[in-house]
Amino acid sequence: MKIYDRSGFPNPARIRIVLAEKGLDSQVEFVPVDLIGAEHKQDAFLAINPSGVIPVLELEDGTVISEATAITEYLDNLDGNPTLTGKSPKEKALVHMMQRRAEAFVLDPVGIYFHFGTSGLGPALQAFKSPQWEGRKEWAERNRAAVEEGFRYFNKILGASDFVAGDSFSMADITLFAGLAFGDAAGLHAPAELGNLQAWRARVAELPSVKNRSGQAFLPEDAKRLGF
Repeated sequence: MKIYDRSGFPNPARIRIVLAEKGLDSQVEFVPVDLIGAEHKQDAFLAINPSGVIPVLELEDGTVISEATAITEYLDNLDGNPTLTGKSPKEKALVHMMQRRAEAFVLDPVGIYFHFGTSGLGPALQAFKSPQWEGRKEWAERNRAAVEEGFRYFNKILGASDFVAGDSFSMADITLFAGLAFGDAAGLHAPAELGNLQAWRARVAELPSVKNRSGQAFLPEDAKRLGF
């Protein structure tokens, strides 16, 4: 299998955690895609994934699977023992519902704020983010507010359960965890007073598949370009 991604970035992190959780790292060839240089918006990559985003999974038979949720479903079910996407119909429904909320309430609006309210990853990618649009600032601020509301929502959820979709670590937790990390990078930090959210984050950070996953650091060339 091949996975097109980039070390150090939030959506690739979601799949790296899945791979670690399922013990599949050794079965994957990682193909780096230059996000800062907007490689994922060029024709060669768009031929692989017309959505122009990473990660992307390519199977040995040539099948291409994009979208982190779909990739997670595939990887989680390879061994016939899905631990991240639910076993029963009810579990599957709850995991998918809550993971979508983690995207819609946190990860997606963080991304919008990052790309439209800041300089993002720099000029090469900004060219694909409507740089002349007069509504950029207002759109970014609306999404900042959405992220703050999302933090409060998940703080409430995590006051009633150990994990986002119930009693077990799942794809929904991975998505929210990545969203919080992306928020930090964008300057949108979850407030310390959201104790349930902060305690959950600390616990998830110590899980072996999260703490020891591959691809945590930026590639040296990316760190240099980002000023780290």
